[in-house]
Amino acid sequence: MTLTQPSTIANQTTPRTVGRRYQSVAMMLGVSLVLLAGMGSRLAYLQLVEGNRNRQLAENNRIRLIPKQPERGKILDRKGKMLAGSRLSHSVFLWPLARKKTEWATTLQRLSQILNVPETVIKSRLEQAGYTSPFLVRIARGVSPAQVTALAEYGGEMEGVQVEAEAVRYYPNGDLAAHVVGYTGEMNDRELERRKGDGYRLGDVIGQMGVEATYENLLRGEWGGQQVEVDGAGQVVRVLGRKPTQTGKDVQLTIDLDLQKAAEAALGDRKGAIVAIDPTNGAVLAMVSRPTFDPNLFSTRITDAQWQRLQSKDHPFVNRAVQGFPPASTFKIVTTTAGLETGKFSPDTVLGTYPSITVGGIEFGDWNRAGFGPLGFVGALQWSSDTFFYQIGMGIGDRNLIQWTRRYGFGRKTGIDLGEEESPGLVPDDEWKRKEVKEGWFLGDTVNMSIGQGFLQATPLQVAVMFAVPANGGYLVKPHLLKDNEAAQNWSESLNLKPDTIRILREGLRAVVDGGTGAALNVSSLPPVSGKSGTAEDIGRQSHTWFGAFAPANKPEIVVVAFGENSGGGGGSFAAPMVRQVLEAYFHPHKAVTSPSQIEQVPTD
Repeated sequence: MTLTQPSTIANQTTPRTVGRRYQSVAMMLGVSLVLLAGMGSRLAYLQLVEGNRNRQLAENNRIRLIPKQPERGKILDRKGKMLAGSRLSHSVFLWPLARKKTEWATTLQRLSQILNVPETVIKSRLEQAGYTSPFLVRIARGVSPAQVTALAEYGGEMEGVQVEAEAVRYYPNGDLAAHVVGYTGEMNDRELERRKGDGYRLGDVIGQMGVEATYENLLRGEWGGQQVEVDGAGQVVRVLGRKPTQTGKDVQLTIDLDLQKAAEAALGDRKGAIVAIDPTNGAVLAMVSRPTFDPNLFSTRITDAQWQRLQSKDHPFVNRAVQGFPPASTFKIVTTTAGLETGKFSPDTVLGTYPSITVGGIEFGDWNRAGFGPLGFVGALQWSSDTFFYQIGMGIGDRNLIQWTRRYGFGRKTGIDLGEEESPGLVPDDEWKRKEVKEGWFLGDTVNMSIGQGFLQATPLQVAVMFAVPANGGYLVKPHLLKDNEAAQNWSESLNLKPDTIRILREGLRAVVDGGTGAALNVSSLPPVSGKSGTAEDIGRQSHTWFGAFAPANKPEIVVVAFGENSGGGGGSFAAPMVRQVLEAYFHPHKAVTSPSQIEQVPTD
């Protein structure tokens, strides 16, 4: 057997191979150390620098915050009858964290089809909340049972979609007192940015108009909700914490629901306004404006088509009870006051009245185109003689007339709790005319203003406040809607009128109804009524009509003012029958009221 000698060449070491084995080991060890150091630094970064954020993300994957909006407080009339409340409805929410951003597309498309909401709108709400938000985001309110069923049928595509029952605003009387009560709606982006500091969040519903907006802080209540743990399928495993919602406070108004219904029926579908107040303290008993709207439309999402239809109805959201119009001959109350209080005319003044008078080359006619012969203040009010009051206006001058106009509260907001919706009206003067019309004040402007025409603008509410002055013995009242804590407020201030001024005003206004232009209210079904008519020219269109009244004449309990916008006719024939209908409802609440069409029509200014 031949034995082979093992070779020693491979095991031989030379200067070239010394240390190579150890170099390889060192290299591998170095690479390992670098990798371990990188992993360690990354772990340190994730734990120390990003630890809080990562823990929050992990927590959010299993913890869901379900906020619950509080039920708004009720709005009640002076007797506790409900004007606004709440009802249960279904809303659809998205939980952004439930899906990755790329996984929402199909779901949003399906939601758009079922809910009839543009996909872009839903996506915008989701993006505004943020795809990692743990909060539910409302995308639809007032969802129908059929839509709820459809959402359930497509449950496989609806991960992250949740249907919840929640309270939505409900107005049991429909459009009744809509301009007073107002409506609610979801905040837009601008409102949200402005109110974030007050604790509002995306999707919050707030008062948008009327009492709903004015007393938002009382009505809104406080949010509550639940913190729950969910499993991988998004199902609730357990409730971790609960904060109950706090219902908003109820708000009681001075409005009398029954009288409001009577005033709404009296105005009907005519464009205009009716206001009824308590002359002793300015409490608003009824306030109607036409055209109007149903605030229930805004308790769920209103479509663009619905909004366009509403806007086409001649500005239904404008509360005409607090918008300015020429007050016409109702303003002769102020001209009478100014004539007597300045001392330029005595209570026994008698002036001739004429078919017309000429001032500055312009003819100013009397409304009957014939005049009434010699009249004193009482007779001039009774027959509403224009030429009598032209002479009073010229006799006292524009400054005295303007001063007394402002003392009666014209040219400034009454302060009623409707905020920016109220117009201050307009009391023009030389400075205003030079700025706006580019010419000075003429004597003809004073003549026009003396009968409530020209540039003068007054709201039906301001006119009601004016009628309250002779009714209550010379006090300017502050109209208000909130009955809560009413007794603690001071609602009137004295104008310090002379006894003769109050006497003449009362006698004149009573004579209007007893045998003048307000004969439509001289009926046995009512106590003695005092009032004044007015018809204002509106160049190029039909005239505006007015009638204001208070009753009983000797101890007034109520002031009612009716206004017809471009109604045509006269104040005594168009507006007075509406006032009568409201007064009949007030004094005979359980008796069927007379329709305005059944009341005898009389010619008036």
